[in-house]
Order: sequence, then structure tokens, then C-alpha cells
Amino acid sequence: MLAIKNNLMAANAARHLGRSYDALARSVERLSSGLRINSAKDDAAGLAVRELMRADIAVLEQGARNAQDGVSMLQTMEGAMATIDEALVRMQQLAEQASTGSYSSAQRVIMHNEFDEMRQEVDRIAGATKFNNIAMLSNSATVSIHFGELATDKIDIVGSNLTSAAGGLGITALAITTVTSAKTALTTLDTAIGTKDTARAKFGYKMNRLEGTVSVIGIQAENLLAAESRISDVDVATEMAAMTRNQVLAQAGIAMLAQANSMPQMALSLLR
Repeated sequence: MLAIKNNLMAANAARHLGRSYDALARSVERLSSGLRINSAKDDAAGLAVRELMRADIAVLEQGARNAQDGVSMLQTMEGAMATIDEALVRMQQLAEQASTGSYSSAQRVIMHNEFDEMRQEVDRIAGATKFNNIAMLSNSATVSIHFGELATDKIDIVGSNLTSAAGGLGITALAITTVTSAKTALTTLDTAIGTKDTARAKFGYKMNRLEGTVSVIGIQAENLLAAESRISDVDVATEMAAMTRNQVLAQAGIAMLAQANSMPQMALSLLR
């Protein structure tokens, strides 16, 4: 029907043009953001799953950083133990030197002075070595490295007392001013070095365990990232095809709207 009051063809063309334009805008949004889901209206269930995955990924990534910090802490302590080891070896060397009868008492006093300096250095290193103000060589405190959501997702690291006191290496009362005391010191230092080696080995296998944990967490996070990508990321090839289709539809809609708007002119020509 030829009419001038209601241009139904223009209204129909405008409606289809609006739908094509909305679809084109959605394609542009997805391609510019790289995401298939930009708001809840795009995929409410997919959005909920994606956000849960993102939370899990963030926890895993922070857990990996926690484990790496634990490795750094243990490396700091183990490095200090290497210096303590050198001091103990020097003390044992001096004790062996003082055990022979070819030195005078005065010379043994000189040896003992260095011996005692090494002991004091062991105490200083054990007390001064800290990581984020955490000391692990002068006490038996437990440090828990946490790397997951569960309470069991942790590795406990027990500190070691490597001071010269009785509760640690037990070398405070040693002296090498006589042959007898020097020989006694040799035996005690053997035990102290064994204690230090045990503590150093303990920190070593804790480092290995933490490094293994970092590797496993990295794999878990990578798999979750892949799953999150499949849910959330846009398929560029598919979306580009949809965008091209919507561009053509929008251009056709504009052309048809222009044609529909010219239809009332035909009715006006009959009124002249």
C-alpha cells in the first residue's frame, strides 16, 4: 500500500539496521578487547567460570612466588653456613696444630686467640644472618612456606641453632692452650661439623622440594590459563568473519533505509 503517514518499509529497514549495527559494535568490542566475554550479558555462566579460574590462577602464581621466596631465604642461610664451615675447619686446623708438642705455651696462646676469634665469628654469622628479619641459624623456629588454598599446601622449614652455645654446636668452652685441651677440641669440633653438615643438608633438600613445587605450580597455572583462554578469549578468525558479515548487512541496511525513505515521494507525486 502506498502511504505517506506510516512508512513501514523505513521502520523495517531501520530495525534491521539497528540489529546489524549492534552486532557490528559487539564484534568491534570483542576484537579490540581480545575477549569473547566482556560483560555478563555475553555469557553469564562463562563469566562465572572464568572469574573463578582467574582467582585460582592468581593464587597459584602468588604461591609460586612464595615458594621462590622460600628458596631465596634458604639460599641466604645456606650461604652463611658455608662461611661457618670455613671457620670450623680453621678452628679444627688450629686445634690440630696445637696438639703437637713442638710448640711452646706462648705459641699455643696465640693459636687460641685466633681459635676464639673464629668461634666468635661463628656466633656473629649465626645471629646476624637474616632474610626479611627472619633468623634461622640461631634458633629452632619453624617457618611455613604456603603456596595454595588448603591449609596443607605448605612446607615447614625448621631453623637450626648453629651458635657456639651448648644448645647449638657446643664449642663455647673449647680451648687449645694445652695439648690435652687441643685434642679434646678436635673431637668436639668433629661433632660440631657433623651438626652443621646435617643442618646444611636439611636446608638443601628443602630447597629442592620448594623448587619442585614451583615447577608443579607453574604447570598447574599454565593449564588453567589455557582453560580460561578457551572460555574467555575471542576466536579472531570467526569474529572477523562475523564482523565482515555485519558490515555488509549494515551497509545494505543503510542503502535500503535510504530507498525506503524515498517511497513517500512517490505518493506525493500523485497529489500534484
